[in-house]
Amino acid sequence: MVRWVLAGLIAVGLAGGLRAEVAFQEVPLQYIAALAQPGATSGENAQLWGQWEVDPGPRGVWLSALSVLAVTGFAPAGWSFDTQDWWLEEHGLIMEAPQFPLAPGQYMVTGGRQVTSVLTIGAPDASGAQSWSLAEGATLRDVTHMGCRAARYTPKAGAECSPAAAPAGKFPLMPGDVMPGVQGCVQQDYAVLFLVGLVEG
Repeated sequence: MVRWVLAGLIAVGLAGGLRAEVAFQEVPLQYIAALAQPGATSGENAQLWGQWEVDPGPRGVWLSALSVLAVTGFAPAGWSFDTQDWWLEEHGLIMEAPQFPLAPGQYMVTGGRQVTSVLTIGAPDASGAQSWSLAEGATLRDVTHMGCRAARYTPKAGAECSPAAAPAGKFPLMPGDVMPGVQGCVQQDYAVLFLVGLVEG
């Protein structure tokens, strides 16, 4: 259960210099894995977005320690490793998958730079699709933490997709680098947003 640590008002800084006061309840820092083009302001695929309630980095396993996962199927932090669906971060750590999907509601999100915005996640429609939108003027890039990288790897048809094939020498990534491809894998890159509060009302 999330423990509220602060309640109040924040002057949300939007792109273009717009500002608006929003009542919110702050939560311990959480993380959202977002899937959309950097310049997007809304979309209809929020069912594909996930959430980490705690930082997955320190709970991750180094590529060089893959045998730990291979032998037990579990990381030392307790999360289970799915050989058919696994995640990497910017330092070369295999990390736990986020929780899917995001619950409908309004979230205070930021990339830790100049813009904080309200992310609205809609309820699923009949097909299970969920809409998302950022407060007017903000793009996904505005609220993406540029230092974080997250990529999801799943097997190509008829191929083996293993972290053992990941190019460990490419880590850690430098700012602006993209996550490397892995032989036999379909790669999906996600933006990482800081979730800092829930909007009241």
